[in-house]
This record gives sequence, structure tokens and C-alpha cells, in this order.
Amino acid sequence: MKRAYLALESWFNVSFGTEWNPVYHLGTLTFFLFWIILVTGLYLFGIFHGSIDGAYDSVEYITHEQWYVAGVMRSLHRYASDAAIITILLHLFKEFASGRYRGFRWFSWVSGLPILWLVVTLGITGYWLVWDELAQYVAIGSARLLDSLPIFSGSMASNFLQGEMTDRFFILIEFLHLLGQPLILFFLLWLHVKRLSNVDINPPRGLAMGCLLALLVLSFIKPAVSHGPADLSSMPTVLQLDWFYLNAYPLMDYWSEGKTWLLATAITVVLMFLPWIPPKKDAPAAVVDLAHCNGCELCFDDCPFEAISVQARTDGAKFEKEVVVDPNLCAACGICMASCPSSNPFRQTNEELKTGIDMPSLPVDKVRTLTKEAVAAMTGPANILLVGCEHGFNVNRLDNNETKGVKLMCSGMIPPTMVEYALKKGADGVMIVGCRHNDCFFRFGNLWVDKRFSGERKPILRSRADRRRIKVFGGSETDRKSIERELKVFRNELLAINDQVAFSNQADD
Repeated sequence: MKRAYLALESWFNVSFGTEWNPVYHLGTLTFFLFWIILVTGLYLFGIFHGSIDGAYDSVEYITHEQWYVAGVMRSLHRYASDAAIITILLHLFKEFASGRYRGFRWFSWVSGLPILWLVVTLGITGYWLVWDELAQYVAIGSARLLDSLPIFSGSMASNFLQGEMTDRFFILIEFLHLLGQPLILFFLLWLHVKRLSNVDINPPRGLAMGCLLALLVLSFIKPAVSHGPADLSSMPTVLQLDWFYLNAYPLMDYWSEGKTWLLATAITVVLMFLPWIPPKKDAPAAVVDLAHCNGCELCFDDCPFEAISVQARTDGAKFEKEVVVDPNLCAACGICMASCPSSNPFRQTNEELKTGIDMPSLPVDKVRTLTKEAVAAMTGPANILLVGCEHGFNVNRLDNNETKGVKLMCSGMIPPTMVEYALKKGADGVMIVGCRHNDCFFRFGNLWVDKRFSGERKPILRSRADRRRIKVFGGSETDRKSIERELKVFRNELLAINDQVAFSNQADD
């Protein structure tokens, strides 16, 4: 399944580029679609007449009499709602296929599932409001489902079948669709991203505009229209179902309501417990060493999952603040270790390197040792140190006499000074091979690397380091050919640089 997802991702990279790849922005695209649904819904509400006798006629007026504005708004509302289901399901598939649902990520997975079900029920109540033949079919089917539950009296379906539905009940559905369900959805969305830091709910502008344009074109080519008016004295025979929202209703033509509930419940329970099937043991959480922490808060700013907080100093040192790690939220990515200024490998050269915040499973001193050993083991004319991560391409597969790999938990775990250290120890170049661009397993690893090396985010790569000898290229386990191609280009560039340096030295002599 992971390879299927990576293939899909690669295809979108070719079609849209890495910056606008919709697979990388499924969450923010869903938020954007919700904004479209909200704006178009508010516009339609101003024209809509919420009553048994007035609902259908007002929707027909929206669709045909004012097709150029309200009709387009209705179609946008419909198609954006369908698109939201698609992006949510793709987001669910992506997180599952890439393994981003287990361990410390269980909360995001579990809190995301109710959002899917609530969006589905929002769509269902939306179809009720049109009050056409499809709405009648949905209303009766929904009533049958609710009647099968012990908490209801069992008379809802008969109210529809006997034509006893009143405006008061219709107003209740209108309240649920326009206020009650959206408020719950807003709360669930907040809960879903609660454990994430630096949350951006806006997709890239170009991708958002492209999405809006595509929905507009679809709205003009195939506008949303209604079935015939609802008639509770008869049953509709031909319906055009919206399978994104109404897929469960045809089941009741073959199954009982109880079996339909059982299927929905079973799917939900399995999805809810997936993060623990089987249980995953996360690596040990980051550990703070106050003896080397000055309370600069860089690790707090860089943590992708809000596992780090800042509090008043407790050890009596001259610094005002210290950081604290919540082990229940820590992803053990090591990004914080690279954020710490004390992770400079040029410090404590003759003793164990200590830093303000470190990873027990792969401390900064071990990273320095691995870097030093890898550089010392290369004997080629253009030696390249590859720094990879556990969730991208395995850089050790490219080891030879002039290429050695050091694999970290995340590419964002490498301190900029460690790259400078590798060059100082004899590497001709350092190539950072993390996850695919814009698709870091730990959200910000490759982004922080880019910003640190470009001087946009502390700790920055110092100016004394030769930027020509550093390359960043992300790739997954299926991208070996692309990485080898980039490695070959980089090696040729380094050979040219080495020749220039040798010629310059000869000229000086």
C-alpha cells in the first residue's frame, strides 16, 4: 500500500510540481473547501425558504431563475462538499499508507475519524433541505435508521410515510445543518490539530485558486439540479444518488437497518483501533540537560508536535527559562537536538559532546562519532557524506569508497555545524537526503534544514561553510534512481570545485 501511495505521489509531483502537489496539502485543501462551503452556504441561506411548502420552490428559483449567481453558488456548494469527502479520504489513506497514524500520532488519527462522519451527516441534512424526491428518500431512510435505535420511539419513519412532517421538524433540520453541526465540526477541527505546532490551514495560493477554478468550471458545465418535488404519498422510482454521502442508503434495500448500523459501527471500531494493531513502541523521548541549556527556546519553536514547553528556571542558574519535554507528545524525531546551539560538534572535542536537549537513542555525540568515522572511511577523489533519515531513502545502500551514509531519525536532526564539521574533517561534500520535499514524516524536518542552511532560521549554517559543497535532496525508498542521478551531478560539481582549488593553490605557490 505504501508503494501505491508513493506512486500516486510521484505522479502528482510530475503533474503539479512539489510545491503544488495536492497530495502534500490534503489537510489544508480540506480547510479551503470548508471555506467555500461556508461562504456559498451563507449566500444560499439568504434566499432559501425553510419550510415544507417553500423549500423546493426557493431551491428551484436559486437554480434556474438566478442561475448566474445563486445557481453557481449552489453548484459550488455541492461540488466543494463532494471534494471535501475526497480530500478527507485521501488524507486518511495517505496517513495510513505512510504509517503516520500509530504511536504518538494516535490522537490525530482518532480525532480525525469523527470529522469524516460529521461531514457525512452534514451532507445528509443538506440533502434534506432541498426537499425533492432524493430528499424524501434520504429522510425516510434516515428515519428508518434512527427508529432502529433503542433511544428513539420508532415513529419517525411513520411520520414521513403518513405525511405528518411539519415545518417545525423542517426548521430543526435547518438548524442542525446551518448551526449545530458546523459548530461541532469547528470544535473537532480544532481538536484534530491541537497537538501540532506552527499549524497552517491555508494551501498554497496557486493550488487554492486552481481548485476553485476547477470547481467553477464544473459548476458551469454540469450545474447541480434537483429531482422532482417530494411527494410523501408516493415513492420515487429513479434517483441520482450522491455516492460520496448517500452510499449507505441503498444497502437498506437488501439489509436490515440493524445490519447497516452494524457495518458502520464495525468499520468505525476497526479504524479507531488501527493505531494499536499491533502496538508500536516509540523511541525514547528527548531529554533536557539544564547544565547545557540557556533557555533560548529554539527547540520550543522548532518542535512539530508541541512536545516542548517553556517554564521558569528551576536549577538556580543565571538564565531565566528552561524547556520541558512531555514524553507523551514527543515524536523522538531529534529536530530539537539540531535546534540547540550546544549541539556544536566543535565544542568539547576531546570529551563526550553534551547538549541542552538530546536523544537517548542517538545522542549528538554519537552523531558526531558516526560522521567522523564515515568521513575517515572514504578514499575517493570527491568524497560525499550522505545524511539520511529512517523514513526516507536508506542512504547506507549507496555506501562505497567515496560515499558513506549516516542515517538519523530525521534529516532535521542534523545540526548545521555538524555539516561544517564533516567538511572540516575531510568530506568534499555533504548531501542531505531526507523525506520528499514538502512531505516530511515529522512535518518540518526538511523545511527546517532548508531554512537553517539559507540563514532564515536559527541555528543557521555559518558563512565560513562552503555552501557549494552542500546539497539537499529529498527522496523516498522508491527514488533511488533520482538520488543516484543527483549524487552523480553533485560529485561532478565537487570535482570541478576541487580542480579550481588545486589550480588556485598552485598559482599561489
